[in-house]
Amino acid sequence: MRKSKLKKSLIVLLVLIIAFVGYVAIVNRNSKQMTYRQKVLKAVYPAFMWFNKITGKRSKVMDNTRASEPSKSLYEFEVRLNNGDRLKLETFKGKKMLLVNVASDCGYTNQYDDLQKLFETNRDKLVVIGFPANDFKEQEKGNDEEIAAFCKKNFGISFPLATKSSVVKGEQQNEIFKWLSNKNMNGWNDQQPAWNFSKYLVNEQGMLTNYFDPAVSPNSEEVKNAINK
Repeated sequence: MRKSKLKKSLIVLLVLIIAFVGYVAIVNRNSKQMTYRQKVLKAVYPAFMWFNKITGKRSKVMDNTRASEPSKSLYEFEVRLNNGDRLKLETFKGKKMLLVNVASDCGYTNQYDDLQKLFETNRDKLVVIGFPANDFKEQEKGNDEEIAAFCKKNFGISFPLATKSSVVKGEQQNEIFKWLSNKNMNGWNDQQPAWNFSKYLVNEQGMLTNYFDPAVSPNSEEVKNAINK
């Protein structure tokens, strides 16, 4: 009797495994040069985001309700892009900026797709800039060239990507993220990235207005409403 139950359980498990493998293959039919881990993460992304939503994990939203003025202008900085060019942030005066630390091997990596759509839909009033970083569980091990190729082939990324750097507090922290996570510079916020795909929104005057945790989708109402203010 026990052997019969065990056999049935194994058959059910095998069927589930086969079904999951098939699902992963279907979801990733257009994926290119992804590891199997990356393909699995892409396939389970909707369930992963749903779990975060019901548990409230990494779902913090912060906004600058006091409209605090920064002590140092973000427009004084420039971004070193992963192709070697320099991008002056003063170029985007009059537009909002969504600054996001990104990674290729993370449960949130599929947000690249939503970030690209957000950029394309709001191109007249918003620029998205990605900052690849290997700070969280070494989920961005690639070099700048590999990161750019991965983003282009799998997500059609056309928004600017910075050269790989560190975004967490410390001596090596990227100067843009040092400004974003230091209230003595930006006027109110000390929150550093909680994980890959933390999002900082800067308004048309160069003021930091919002912080969104990784589990807050770029396609969420919170993000869209902040952009449309």
